[in-house]
Amino acid sequence: MIVDCALYRDGVRVPVDADRQDLAAVREASTGRDDFVWVGLHEPSPEEMDRVSSLFQLHPLAVEDALHAHQRPKLERYDDGLFLVLKTLWYVDELDAVETGEINLFVGSDFVVSVRHGEGTELSSARHDLEQQTVVLGHGPSAVIYAICDRVVDSYEAVAASLEVDVDEVEESVFSPGRSDDSARIYVLKRELAEMRRALNPLKDPMKRFASGSVPGIPSDSAPFFRDVADHLARVSEVVDSLDSLLSTAFDAHLARISVQQNDDMRKISAWVAIAGFSTLIAGVYGMNFRHMPELGWRYGYFFALAVMVASSVALHRLFKKSGWL
Repeated sequence: MIVDCALYRDGVRVPVDADRQDLAAVREASTGRDDFVWVGLHEPSPEEMDRVSSLFQLHPLAVEDALHAHQRPKLERYDDGLFLVLKTLWYVDELDAVETGEINLFVGSDFVVSVRHGEGTELSSARHDLEQQTVVLGHGPSAVIYAICDRVVDSYEAVAASLEVDVDEVEESVFSPGRSDDSARIYVLKRELAEMRRALNPLKDPMKRFASGSVPGIPSDSAPFFRDVADHLARVSEVVDSLDSLLSTAFDAHLARISVQQNDDMRKISAWVAIAGFSTLIAGVYGMNFRHMPELGWRYGYFFALAVMVASSVALHRLFKKSGWL
């Protein structure tokens, strides 16, 4: 669906006497030298995408990518326009899951077409915030690219912050006195961090190119804005790498604790077996049906054997307790 369509002139949104669905009317109203149109689409149908493609003369390969989504982040140049793909991320805390969406940007000298897939990182608020910054919006289509990239990277930071909380919980659980089974959750969190890397790492090169002013059609005076985004992106990437390292360490510690706990269990079992085994030895000896055995004719022999069993068990229990086996 077409979420919004607006004409901008000198950093200000210009009212157009036409419905937002009438893209041709808005396009025709763009008569100034620095005017540009921003069309926002959310999961458009093939018919809507064909209409937009015909109006703005978008490249068919880029249109196909935007329609079917599931692209890796990238920046490509088609004829006189740019095609930028961004991955959107949001975190579902109940499932420890990072959900993904996608934003595709078609950028020309006098237009921007944004195609959004998924529920994450809505662009209405980004458009509204940008419209409040006349100086920034005066940079033209590059301002829209900056605003969307900045909003997407900010969402990455929010997801990374949520993952930090979960990683802290895993570390606390791994090193808690009680027993816990954290291996499954560690695996899930490492998988979600891998999902973040698939969104973060390919985006570094486009942001670096924008920040260096080496992208044709993007004014060099926009570079400082993209350097800020690139800096935030690098910071999030470092956080993700750090969290992945912490999870690997936590998993190793978890396995080590399991090994230690198993050794403790085996020592306790061995101690109790030794205690029971000594009494069993005495009972086994006196349970043999030989005629001539010491103490068989003694009135207190039975009680003496029981006393020896109890005394040996107590002595062994104290010995194992002192050595830390029990």
